[in-house]
Amino acid sequence: MTNTPPPPVSELRWHVAVATCLKLLLIPSYRSTDFEVHRHWLALTHSLPLSRWYTDETSPWTLDYPPFFAFFELLLSYAARAVDPVIVHLHRGLNCRSDSVVLFQRITVIAADSCLFYAVYRLTRKCEPRKGRLIWALVIWSPMLLIVDHVHFQYNGFLLGILLLSISYLSEGKDLAGGCLFAILLCFKHLFAVAAPVYFVYLLRRCFRGTFVRGFGRLSALGVAVIAIFAAAYGPFIYHGQMQQVIRRMFPFGRGLCHAYWAPNMWVFYIVMDKVLSFVLRRLGFDIQMPAASFTGGLVGNSSPFAVLPQITPLTTFIMVLLALSPCLIKAWRNPQPKDAARWIAYAYTSGFLFGWHVHEKASLHFVIPLALTAVQSLGDAKHYFWLSIVSCYSLFPLLYEAQEYPIKVLLLLLHCMAMFLGFSALFNESARAKATAPESRKGDQSGEKRSSSLAKGGGFTIGWITRCYLFG
Repeated sequence: MTNTPPPPVSELRWHVAVATCLKLLLIPSYRSTDFEVHRHWLALTHSLPLSRWYTDETSPWTLDYPPFFAFFELLLSYAARAVDPVIVHLHRGLNCRSDSVVLFQRITVIAADSCLFYAVYRLTRKCEPRKGRLIWALVIWSPMLLIVDHVHFQYNGFLLGILLLSISYLSEGKDLAGGCLFAILLCFKHLFAVAAPVYFVYLLRRCFRGTFVRGFGRLSALGVAVIAIFAAAYGPFIYHGQMQQVIRRMFPFGRGLCHAYWAPNMWVFYIVMDKVLSFVLRRLGFDIQMPAASFTGGLVGNSSPFAVLPQITPLTTFIMVLLALSPCLIKAWRNPQPKDAARWIAYAYTSGFLFGWHVHEKASLHFVIPLALTAVQSLGDAKHYFWLSIVSCYSLFPLLYEAQEYPIKVLLLLLHCMAMFLGFSALFNESARAKATAPESRKGDQSGEKRSSSLAKGGGFTIGWITRCYLFG
């Protein structure tokens, strides 16, 4: 622990103000179909009784998020009606693109980011000032969040704020609060459940760190709290006999292995290998049926089978994710330290991204944002984060395919790279110089000079050749 005071809240307000101004400038920019998806959910939750939320098919953009997010949309719908009643009209509001709709929905995303801001503040309030400021810059000014939420249009900042709040409580040893916040997050967006095995193993071991009686009491309290949260979310739908339909909407396995825009994960290589093998075998005279070129359009029932390689099922991906998680689960079981919670959770989301079923390209946010917390801990973490954040940002570029958005995404990435390089250089190069000039009390002056020279040469932050290829390629 350090006695250095954390960075003042006034500096965080400055970071928030700059980020908010940038988001306001992006209001007129390109909007994806997700904009209409969320507008329709405002109308659906406002106009229909709860028993019809997960059965209505007025629009192709049916409700497929968990109940808490539906309640969140219902809450927003009351404000939307005051702004413009057309926004929440189930039929007249379809594909509405008026200025009032655009302004209202953009402002709701900006306002919802306050959850993220508070989470970042809570995580850094006991950090060294330099590390705290750098975490603020990496998270609050994240180009990936700006692209996905404030151009493309989603509420990832709000959801990631809940995740970071959960991590902040876990890092303080407040396991009950951390577990409850994760349960709340799952009731907002079920795709965060990839980290559930890590939470389960970690919290189970933390509960029984004392006597069995006290451990059982902790586990019972946590279990009752989590059950109460899920009952509040799903209880009304169980009452109306809608639970099967809710699950069917939330887990549309018929959409296929890959999203319409493929996430850069393990299954891309698998698909490419299948394409190459089928092409080669056809050339050699084998009767191979070539699958559709698109492989999947992202809609239920619209996916092509593999031509040569074994078919991949949701169960296969589930097993592969668990296998990838196993080293992390073993470590969490053996030594459940609060300081490692953020790293393990980020690892879980990385495993889900690489091996999961129907992974969205935007899921890279789930591990890149938490990794910002670990990036300031060591030079190796910083280099890993620098490379990974650039690759993840690149993978989101196709979301903004219109010409007028090209300068925006390139400028955001370049500014992010500059902020990372300057921040990590200031943090770790100064640490390297301090170590290099430290007196060697137990060794002679000559050995001390050799040690200083070695640290001065290799202790600072540098960019590897792979990262340079991504950055300049």
